Amino acid sequence: MKKKKTQEMELEISDMAFGGKGIAKVEGFTIFVDQALPLDRVRARIVKKKKNYAEAQILELLSPSPHRITAPCPFSGWCGGCKWQFLKYEQQLVHKRQHVSDALVHIGLMKDIPVHPVIASDRIFRYRNKMEFSCSDRRWLLPGELGREDIDCSFALGLHVPGTFHKVLDISDCLLQAETGNAILEDVRQYMKNSGVPVYGLKTHEGFWRFLMLRHSEAFDHWMVNLITASEDRNTVEPLADFLRKKYPNIVSVVNNITARKAGIAVGEYEILLAGSPSVKDQITGYTFDISANSFFQTNTRGAEKLCETVKSYARLSGRESVWDLYCGTGAIAICLSDKAAQVVGIELAESAVADARANCRANGIRNCSFMAGDIKESISKIGTKPDVLILDPPRSGIHKDAIRQIRDAAPHRIVYVSCNPATQARDLLMLKEDYHVLEVQPVDMFPHTFHIESVARLERKTGS
Repeated sequence: MKKKKTQEMELEISDMAFGGKGIAKVEGFTIFVDQALPLDRVRARIVKKKKNYAEAQILELLSPSPHRITAPCPFSGWCGGCKWQFLKYEQQLVHKRQHVSDALVHIGLMKDIPVHPVIASDRIFRYRNKMEFSCSDRRWLLPGELGREDIDCSFALGLHVPGTFHKVLDISDCLLQAETGNAILEDVRQYMKNSGVPVYGLKTHEGFWRFLMLRHSEAFDHWMVNLITASEDRNTVEPLADFLRKKYPNIVSVVNNITARKAGIAVGEYEILLAGSPSVKDQITGYTFDISANSFFQTNTRGAEKLCETVKSYARLSGRESVWDLYCGTGAIAICLSDKAAQVVGIELAESAVADARANCRANGIRNCSFMAGDIKESISKIGTKPDVLILDPPRSGIHKDAIRQIRDAAPHRIVYVSCNPATQARDLLMLKEDYHVLEVQPVDMFPHTFHIESVARLERKTGS
């Protein structure tokens, strides 16, 4: 059957693809349908046609899936922050587990690996401890807002429409962050609009206000406000910092990151402390971490605790082991393992993250962890010892094949592989399975209402390898 772009057709959705789109099959031909769920019946229009598949958008929901619910957020389906609000949470976990299993079978070529039910997030809303909101001189309107004269289309502070860099929704209440964060967001919005200083144009690259980043400490209920601007102007930002600190006593840090770079990244070329401390403190499994504006910290604090507990369980430490923590970041996993290990050595590419890791160790009185900055594939040989247990927590792109080869040469007895991308994790496990048994995998949900999932695999070295 030939499918043409703009063709309309009725489709039965049979499955869910990794990435969150529904799958329909027509005479063996695969069609990916955005915002569709298994057991939906829809009328859809094909918007992209390739040789082996097509992509379609729903025109009409003819018969809804029993797993479909009404999304509580008015921006659901338009905002890129969380795209699965219309899917029951328990069913989200089913699909996430299936994505991990499918990756192991189809990419890792490993059958019968136990993939446990997903460890759910304690909260499915108000769970994020960090949010980034973009400024724009053009507000992207929802269908119901088109033609309204009471809407200022020349200003937006919010989140992007998925897959775009210039379409920004003006969002006043994001259900992913704590309610205080939304109050701060609204006050900052009004200040920016009334400041007389222009917001940044994402196409013109002119203007002052660029981003607002909010960080929230789950343990202490403290907040950091990070104002990202295109240039330095203390006369404009300092009154806002003073106003926020006075109105919200639990704002302990206000910083200003300044960047003239055109890239849409909320990281400054340099930073000015406007009020309070340069960081906020939070806790994971009883350990305290200093979090600066641009340092990495898991965005779901309670989920991070469950992730660390899973890693600790899979590491099976007795107190005598030497542990390597590759891609260690700011040292969260290393520090959480420190009380059960003889020593922990962490390696991380970013020198700023290594500095944070060392500071976090000092703050927690930990003396059996050491950290080094460098590329993993070049730094393993510099450690000078062999690990008993190896922790891997690479970026979404996974592990470089040269690093895989050095990991196999290091020959740790046990490996715990933490991944935010089941596909690259399965690919890497395939390269390790000649020397290691993959015994079990535990998914941990850190990101409700998205298709993202953390996956923790436990590996044991084969006898004689």
